[in-house]
Amino acid sequence: MTETEDPLRRLVALRRIEVLTQVVVLILAVAWLRIPLDVVPMAAIIALLAAFNLATQWRLERGRRAGDGEVFAHLLIDTVILTLLLYFAGGSANPFISLFLLPATLAAAMLPARHAWAMAGITLIAYTFLMFWKLPLPPPQGDLARFDQLLARATGGAGEHAAHGSSFALHVLGMWLNFLISVGVVAFFVTRMAAALKARERELSATREEALRNEQILSLGTLAAGAAHQLGTPLGTMAVVLRELELNHGDDAELREDILLLREQVDRCKQSISQILASTGHGRDDGLQSLPLDAYLNRLLDDWQIIRPHVQLCVTLHGPQPAPRIAAERTLEQALLNLLDNAADANAGHPEALRFAADWDADSCRIEVLDRGPGVDESARNRLGKAFFSTKNDPGGRPLGLGIGLFLSNATIERFGGQVELFNRDDAQGGACTRVTLPLKRLKA
Repeated sequence: MTETEDPLRRLVALRRIEVLTQVVVLILAVAWLRIPLDVVPMAAIIALLAAFNLATQWRLERGRRAGDGEVFAHLLIDTVILTLLLYFAGGSANPFISLFLLPATLAAAMLPARHAWAMAGITLIAYTFLMFWKLPLPPPQGDLARFDQLLARATGGAGEHAAHGSSFALHVLGMWLNFLISVGVVAFFVTRMAAALKARERELSATREEALRNEQILSLGTLAAGAAHQLGTPLGTMAVVLRELELNHGDDAELREDILLLREQVDRCKQSISQILASTGHGRDDGLQSLPLDAYLNRLLDDWQIIRPHVQLCVTLHGPQPAPRIAAERTLEQALLNLLDNAADANAGHPEALRFAADWDADSCRIEVLDRGPGVDESARNRLGKAFFSTKNDPGGRPLGLGIGLFLSNATIERFGGQVELFNRDDAQGGACTRVTLPLKRLKA
């Protein structure tokens, strides 16, 4: 939890400045101005505030967030401490009396309206109390004549200043210190508050974007389930027809090989549809099969080669052995298959094989799929991964893809804490690289 998230953390930081300033002002008043103040009770009050701040810091380190009532109680304690110090130093005649505005300002900025109005009333009562009950501020014993003369020359009121003696210089000096403290605290607080508001706005924007993406995924999932249900019957019919063709033309070796390939494709489609209908939104459970990472990737690539048997694939797997064991959901496998399909479509027609490279350690895995396709232009790169945007176009510019493969893959991999990057390769032959970075902590068995 950061300081921009918890108002109490900002109060602790401001109170450190408050305690330091009170110590410095008390030392200057006694040692330099030689004002005969009641040092012992005032020092005890400052020490009590410092101890309270240390206790608050210890409480924050335990991680529990402060509520509005607790923040209000802290502002109330600061107001009481300021009232006690001013009681021993002239009350309402002290130039630091305007510091009562700070607790009211902080309450208005950080707390609901009822707390802000309550703090405004409390500070008004404290100010009124100090008008009638206080110890008078003794005159300074030090020589302020030179400072008073400087003020007189600056304002052109030498006679008026001389009539007041050194009290005017003391009052002006106190007002200057008061302004210095106030402007420093306000600047500190306002900058922190602005940073907190910007951080909150970024969080809200990310939440809105995620909600929109989840809504799109839900719509696609509903359509996919409906399509899977409807495709079951025609796939069953195709399987029956292929079986009859195999029985009637079993003596034709070339035709039998084609029929066998078609049967494998139909069985693969039926298996995928069954998995879609069986998933019904369930997350990962303990029944998932646990495999070493390299075995999982090899099985994934073998399954994909059944779907795309004519695609040449060069595979490189590198990492410490034995590889970490993972138990991944079907959705992750489908996301990686989508990325392989996209790369294979882009690489179609090029003699160089599609490259699949995976590198892992104990904590993460990085997968790269490299093709020799046309690459990705800068204008389309910012829209990649958005729903219903595709770079697969025919010569006439009409889209050939639905624009959901990369979108779903990106959403799935991000759900596991990973990241998908798509960029152009930097060699002269061109092509694109699809890079997937996956943390393994959510996949380990």
